[in-house]
Amino acid sequence: MNLTPSSVPTISASGLTLAAKPRELTPLDERTFRLSVLIPVFNERNTIETILDRVHATPVRKEIICVDDGSTDGTRERLVELHAAGFIDRLIFQPQNGGKGKAIRTALAASTGDVVIVQDADLEYDPQDWPALLHPLIEGKADACFGSRFLGGPHRVLYFWHSVGNTMLTTFSNMLTNLNLTDMETCYKAVRGDLARTLHLTSDRFGFEPEITARLAQRDARIYEVPISYAGRTYAEGKKINWRDGIAAFWHTLKFSLTR
Repeated sequence: MNLTPSSVPTISASGLTLAAKPRELTPLDERTFRLSVLIPVFNERNTIETILDRVHATPVRKEIICVDDGSTDGTRERLVELHAAGFIDRLIFQPQNGGKGKAIRTALAASTGDVVIVQDADLEYDPQDWPALLHPLIEGKADACFGSRFLGGPHRVLYFWHSVGNTMLTTFSNMLTNLNLTDMETCYKAVRGDLARTLHLTSDRFGFEPEITARLAQRDARIYEVPISYAGRTYAEGKKINWRDGIAAFWHTLKFSLTR
């Protein structure tokens, strides 16, 4: 994909620099469009079947790629059954737990869709929000679309300090990338497949979110944001990210913004 402007600034006879022309739209063909759904899974025995039901209920042509990241609670055995029943198109097992970022990179490498999106195996994010996320990409207005939990969509009320930390991380990321996102840490990032598969991604754990944001900014990708719903989990319900991951995210944000 050509991510450079359709024309470069030129010097007029008067010596003034002319503005670059807006990029041309690059729409996707809705008749052949296919979405790659990347599902990293770790110990989600109680929710994996429900989220796959919701994924299948979303009316978009799709391929579903599940990567089990060393589950030990019976999730692997259930995934085998769901794959055999046709609920999963591609099932990949990591030999040991390597982290969410590594599982996503594994799924991304196996993807073939026009657009890729990460779908957590829990029930915090709802596939019914996909049409809003996909619309700017299908119309050709965007190379990536982020689903923001802070743009007015319905959400479960949970932890105050989580929202403070998220705001700080997003602000720090925006300072380094010169973007004006409201939710850098969102799971829902829909990206054109041909672009996503060329990004240099290395993060194994929860550094995936700041890394892909930095890489998209470095490629001058056209990024949109849309409001999404959010049903966050408590730690008792299985939430895995903790304060250590939050602190590490600041380091990841700095590291990936300064490296290519």
